[in-house]
Amino acid sequence: MNSMARMASTLMKRPSEQVQLQQWRGIRVKVLNGSLERALTVMQRKMQSSGIERLIKNEQTHHIKNSEKRVLARKNLERKIRSQELARKLQAILIKKVRGL
Repeated sequence: MNSMARMASTLMKRPSEQVQLQQWRGIRVKVLNGSLERALTVMQRKMQSSGIERLIKNEQTHHIKNSEKRVLARKNLERKIRSQELARKLQAILIKKVRGL
């Protein structure tokens, strides 16, 4: 968890020309009753929901093994196929509704 927080802070400290390209949102978490662990879990949840965690993972420049690349490529392909199938189903439903069937 600490590594995620550290990466988030380094991600937020970008040169000004890069920050202008994309609007950054800050995340604030209140620490209640000195419960730092609870605050960290809340921060992680907020990072996941806002998409910052995805940005951090995309910024990582470490080596990815070929087996991991294959797994990621297969998952991306499956996600794309599911999305296309859902789009086809929705389009068929809309066509039926428009035609009044």
